[in-house]
Amino acid sequence: MTHWISRIVARLAPALAAAALAMAPVASQAAGAGYPLDHFPTAKLTDQAGLQNGAKLFANYCLGCHSVSLMRYNRLTDLGLTEAQIRENLMFTGTKVGDPMRIAMAPSDAKEWFGALPPDLSVTARARSSHDGSGSDWLYTYLRSYYRDATRATGWNNAVFPNVGMPHVLFEMQGSRGVTIEEVRAAKGEDGKGHGFTKTVVSFDPNGLRTEKVEKIEAGHPHEGTTIKLGPAVGGKMTQAQYDEQIADLVAFLTYVSDPSAKTRTRLGTWVLLFLACFTVLAWWLNREYWKDIK
Repeated sequence: MTHWISRIVARLAPALAAAALAMAPVASQAAGAGYPLDHFPTAKLTDQAGLQNGAKLFANYCLGCHSVSLMRYNRLTDLGLTEAQIRENLMFTGTKVGDPMRIAMAPSDAKEWFGALPPDLSVTARARSSHDGSGSDWLYTYLRSYYRDATRATGWNNAVFPNVGMPHVLFEMQGSRGVTIEEVRAAKGEDGKGHGFTKTVVSFDPNGLRTEKVEKIEAGHPHEGTTIKLGPAVGGKMTQAQYDEQIADLVAFLTYVSDPSAKTRTRLGTWVLLFLACFTVLAWWLNREYWKDIK
């Protein structure tokens, strides 16, 4: 009996390994410029009211440019919404409730207006996972790290995603922020040898005005690298805590969209593990009873 079970496990092992790899998050880009990621409050993933608010925020602020084409509107009933609520509050283009959540803008128009088609966000919360944090951490930090930059065509830049093409669509909620970017590099003379260090400090005020200061560091051995310090937000309709709460709801929704069956799969997985534990005990007992007279 034991040998028979071992053979089954050996045959199933490759399939189980393949399934585990398929469900694993896809590693992608790390945080831009080494900016540290904040931890996304994972309790939001089980907050039904927060997920509903996140769906509302996405429909109002994001769905004009970004599709989530792997999600259908009627799947939002998983969040406790009725189809009537979905039609009345989340659908603005005359699509059917069973249709995918796509933008109405034609790809050709998007390329003409923005230079490129805005990315589909169906699996962004998975694709942005890296050694720095989860994709949810990346999104949570990115959407809270915009600052004014008058040198950019959009007037905005981002600490996590430098020179991002998307403007800060939620700026009315958060307001404008300034930033200080400090870069320390080893300085070299004409002979190619080291001659101390150079520190460059670039600052943007909340209006996007840029200033730059460069100084030489002759003594000591400072740490080379780039440090980004965001200033407080000013002029927004919300406090920073209130804005963070809204962003957490939005990121929770995008995380749900990237893997809608995660909650169900986790619940079923618990029962599967309990069944396997009970089956293991039963198999051991049966094996003992089967062989006790033979031994």
